[in-house]
Amino acid sequence: MLDLDRLRRGLTPFVLASLAAFALTLSASAQGTDAKVPASPAQKKLETVRIGYLRTYEPTLALSVLDIPPEDIGLAGARVAIKDNDTTGSFMGQKFVLDEVTLKPGDDIADPLAKLLADGDHYIVTDLSADDTLKAADLAKEKGAIVLNAGAEDDRLRNDDCRSNLFHTAPSRSMLTDGLAQYLMWKQWRNWALVEGEHENDQLFAAALKRSATKFGGKIVAEKTFKDAGGARATDSGQALVQRQIPVFLQDLPDHDVLLVADESEVFGSYIPWRTWIPRPVAGTAGLVPGSWHPASEQWGGAQIQNRFVDASGRRMESKDMQAWTAVRVIGEAASRTQSTDPEKIDAFIRSKDFTVAAFKGQRLTFRDWDWQLRQPVLLGTEDSVVSSSPQEGFLHQVSELDTLGFDRPESTCNFDK
Repeated sequence: MLDLDRLRRGLTPFVLASLAAFALTLSASAQGTDAKVPASPAQKKLETVRIGYLRTYEPTLALSVLDIPPEDIGLAGARVAIKDNDTTGSFMGQKFVLDEVTLKPGDDIADPLAKLLADGDHYIVTDLSADDTLKAADLAKEKGAIVLNAGAEDDRLRNDDCRSNLFHTAPSRSMLTDGLAQYLMWKQWRNWALVEGEHENDQLFAAALKRSATKFGGKIVAEKTFKDAGGARATDSGQALVQRQIPVFLQDLPDHDVLLVADESEVFGSYIPWRTWIPRPVAGTAGLVPGSWHPASEQWGGAQIQNRFVDASGRRMESKDMQAWTAVRVIGEAASRTQSTDPEKIDAFIRSKDFTVAAFKGQRLTFRDWDWQLRQPVLLGTEDSVVSSSPQEGFLHQVSELDTLGFDRPESTCNFDK
């Protein structure tokens, strides 16, 4: 016997609304009556949910021109997500609007953010530095608004500098390096040499790698710092010069299984693969790179989002695009599930244990209630392909295997009440 209640509970609001309208249409036709059928999305007034997108961007140099971030990085993902939200929301009388603000690095975010909040943007998706992300969260909190961090990977935003209104769809550095470390340990490549840049973000990534080594039993047998001497990144003799310099720089490293690179600043990392003194795989910010997404990912329905993204933007989806897409979809999913545009209801649902969001990663994703970090797999890929996905087989957890990535509850120093 068909359990109608159980079937009804398994249907999404989108399907329920469509079935209800179809059933009423059939009933009115069969009875020859003028029974009222719910107005179509085009006929009824839609309730609007405004989402602000605040980011900094300027073209940056990279060792390879292929690595220069496109002008619409992140923003393109948010735009596709708005369309996805509207597809479902229109059947429930919901309309989503994205208010975009792009600043240059170093610009003050206070006035642009104040305008977004004044215009009714209760949700602010950000792609900012760690300091500006914190500033945005504090200013938004004064208005009772929520910030969804889709850019900054700094672990401190999930620990000592966490905020009760700051959610993270971007993975933390520790999540990325834990995902990489699990794979290296699964391969039984346990001895690692580390080459790091001297800039702040390089050092933060290196610190995360060292933490991951301690966490999973890897051994860093040596460390070297690559000095940024400046100068031209592309010259007629540059390739030959690099080919001579890099092996000599790495010559004195002890034996190791993998060479780890920490170069978020794009000073030397791309020069390392295929130029090492001894033949060893390279991983970190070059070689095998961890990320929240990969342009070649097509598993778990990924081909669908990739195709829609290509149609909309003319390129493949990058990690930051997926992070922004997920942030906007978090709001759309909550509005759909609550069948409401009331910020209080949406906020409460996002914070609840019932909230999940699908993001083409093989499972539905949830927020950690101790730091509002989105649990998510980490994809490990080269320039051309996805090599693996972490958590790796055998890394178990009493709650969620995804909590083996990054700071688990007992490790967290986040305190929302401070």
